[in-house]
Amino acid sequence: MTPADLRAWQQAMGYTYDSAAQALGVSRSSYADWLAGRSRTTGKPITLPPLLGYACAALAEGLPEWTGVPCENRA
Repeated sequence: MTPADLRAWQQAMGYTYDSAAQALGVSRSSYADWLAGRSRTTGKPITLPPLLGYACAALAEGLPEWTGVPCENRA
């Protein structure tokens, strides 16, 4: 996932900057780094976490947080 992909996901989901960070369970500053593609503290380019794309896809599909019980077996 690239910063552009993340921006497109945020827009498609109708999230604000803060609600997107909250939905992903990260701080506002981490989300800012991801969108910028660089660390705000070092200025160096960063690679977005590999699982980020899966988390965005799961949220887009409306999947609930994993509780140890497969979705089809939840009451």
